[in-house]
Amino acid sequence: MVRRPVAWIVALVLFAEGLGVAALNWLLGVVVDRQDMSLAGLDPHLTSVSSKAVGVVFGLCFALCGLVALLVALRDRAPSGAGRVLLIGAAVVHALLGAFAWGLVGVSAFLSMVVVLALIVLLLMTYDPESRPGAPADAAGPAEPAAPARGSGGDGADGSPVTSPAAPTAP
Repeated sequence: MVRRPVAWIVALVLFAEGLGVAALNWLLGVVVDRQDMSLAGLDPHLTSVSSKAVGVVFGLCFALCGLVALLVALRDRAPSGAGRVLLIGAAVVHALLGAFAWGLVGVSAFLSMVVVLALIVLLLMTYDPESRPGAPADAAGPAEPAAPARGSGGDGADGSPVTSPAAPTAP
C-alpha cells in the first residue's frame, strides 16, 4: 500500500527531467556541430562536445536524485546523508533555474521549475522520524504526564490537589 505517493512522483519527475536535460543538451551539441557555429572564436567541435558532456552530467545528476527519491519511496524513510544533500542541491538548482527561466524563457518554464522545486521540498519535509509508525517513544518528543490512576477516588491521597487552586483576587 502506498501511503505517501510524493516520493514516487518526485522519482518519476526527476528521472524524466534527467532524460530530458540530457537529450536537450545532446541535441544542442549536434546542432552546433552540424552548423559549424563558432561563439566568440571558440572551436565549434569543443563547444559541441562540452554541451553533450554537460548534458550527460546533469542528466545523471537528476537521475541520481530520482534514485534517492525512489529509495525514499521504497523504504518509507527520510533521506539521510549524501542523499539528503543531493536532494537539497537539486532544489537549489531548480530555484536558480526558475529564477532565470522567468526572465529568459517565460512563465510556463518558471512554473515547471517551481513545481519540481515544491515537490522536492515536500519530499524533504514530509518524511520526519516522528511520523514513522515504528518510531521509538523518545524520538516522538516529550512524554505527556501520566493521568491519575482510576480508583484512587481523586481524594488527593497521592499529593495531588482535589480541586484546582482558587484564582487570586484583587484587594
